[in-house]
Amino acid sequence: MLLGFLLFYVGAVLFLNGLWLMGRIEDREIVVINVVSGLVAAGVVVQGAFGAGADLQTVRAAALTLMFSTTYFWVAHNRVVAVDGRGLGWFSLFVAITTVPVFLRALAAAGSPTELWLAGNWLVWGVLWFMYFLLLALGRPILRATAWVTLLAGIVTGWLPGFLLLDGLM
Repeated sequence: MLLGFLLFYVGAVLFLNGLWLMGRIEDREIVVINVVSGLVAAGVVVQGAFGAGADLQTVRAAALTLMFSTTYFWVAHNRVVAVDGRGLGWFSLFVAITTVPVFLRALAAAGSPTELWLAGNWLVWGVLWFMYFLLLALGRPILRATAWVTLLAGIVTGWLPGFLLLDGLM
């Protein structure tokens, strides 16, 4: 159930961050959903890493989830202090590289359509974080493409599956 809860907010923040990158939401407003989603992800991290049932698998998942939480808090911070985001861009490269073995491991272990979909999500997220690296750290002119990929990734990898998981349909 926590996965559905987390993905639902990942979907919300990516969708809204996509709209923000398109200029449809102001910098000051986007802070709220990034903080809320960062807190949701951080709560999942605390439960997985330090909860009563914590084990190697849940701690690993918590470490990976913390990359999401950190990203959302960093976006919020950057909007509050009005910086250019280069630090977030370089962090995004670290995350994008990390997603490669996570994707390959998940793909190799996938034994169901849901697990295959989860592996595919890591591929999409890795591409998205790499786009943030190119945009923020290297200043490549890919804002429009990054905005659309962010928005669509929010729907496909977050909101829709999160909603279906919460409703018990997936």
